[in-house]
Amino acid sequence: MGGIDKPARPVGGRPMLHRVLAAVTDAAPRIVVGPAGPLPDGVRVTREEPAGGGPVAAIAAGLALLDPGTTIVALLAGDLPLLTPEAVADLLRALDGSAADAACYVDGEGRRQQLCGVWRVAGLRAAVDRLAAERGGTVDGAPVRGLLAGTAVREVSWPGSGPPPWFDCDTDEDVRRAEEWTR
Repeated sequence: MGGIDKPARPVGGRPMLHRVLAAVTDAAPRIVVGPAGPLPDGVRVTREEPAGGGPVAAIAAGLALLDPGTTIVALLAGDLPLLTPEAVADLLRALDGSAADAACYVDGEGRRQQLCGVWRVAGLRAAVDRLAAERGGTVDGAPVRGLLAGTAVREVSWPGSGPPPWFDCDTDEDVRRAEEWTR
């Protein structure tokens, strides 16, 4: 999208990031990793090291801000304008009823939607540490799929009849589609 701040782009009159945060409004703490912009009260902000280091570096930065005792975390991209509290609740139920470290949606073609899921914090920390060890002590530039390698993941099919909650906006056309779905 030409280097713009995608999560700040509005869909249905609200920035995509604000729509994602609304889907987890009862979570505490809520942490955003990325450029600081106007956010709802109580949302913590941090940056990955190095800036632009990719999603696993962002995950590591977010983990560093978790309150002690936090056991479950939602791992969500900032450009999921169709995410709902109900979709997050489905993921939490799937994780709760399993021995898995993570639960994420899978699309109709069986692809895991890795940035639309929930994790047990201990499992996510272990996955980040394992990946860092495999990469000489850094997660800079590491792929998210590397976190899932060797991790017990509960795959969740979308039971809803509406648009999938993992729909992300990577192009102007995606934003137009999301706008249509939010009407």
